[in-house]
Amino acid sequence: MFGTKQVPSVGVSLGIERVFAIMEQLEKDRNQSVRPTKTQVLVSILGEDLSQAAELTSELWQAKLKVEFMVNKRVMKHIDRAKESRIPWMVIVGEREQNEGIVKLKDIEANKEEVVPRNRIVEELRRRLDVLSL
Repeated sequence: MFGTKQVPSVGVSLGIERVFAIMEQLEKDRNQSVRPTKTQVLVSILGEDLSQAAELTSELWQAKLKVEFMVNKRVMKHIDRAKESRIPWMVIVGEREQNEGIVKLKDIEANKEEVVPRNRIVEELRRRLDVLSL
C-alpha cells in the first residue's frame, strides 16, 4: 500500500486509551479522585545533599510508606511537583533544618506546615496517613 515492495504484516489495536478513559470516568463517578501516583510523601531536600535524601527516603521505605524524593534548591519546584502529582505530604529539609535536627512536615492540601523532630518523622507520618485512610 505504501511502497512498491510487498511485505506481509499484521496489525492489532486494543484501544487502551479508551479503556483508561472509561476507568477514570468510573472513579470520578464514585466521587473518588484519581491520583497520578500512589506516592504518599515527597521528601524535599533543599540543596544538593543526595546522601541525606537517600537516608531519609530509605528510612521511610523501611516503614512501608510510599515515598519519593526530590533534590532541588528551589522550594516552589518541590511544591509544584507535589501538587501536580497530588502527593498529600511533603517532608522538607534544608540546611537550617539539618543543623537543628528537625524537618518541616507540610500538608499540601491544607497548605499548613509544622516542625517535627527528625527522629519522630516516621511515627508522625504513619499517624497522619492512618487518619487519611479511615
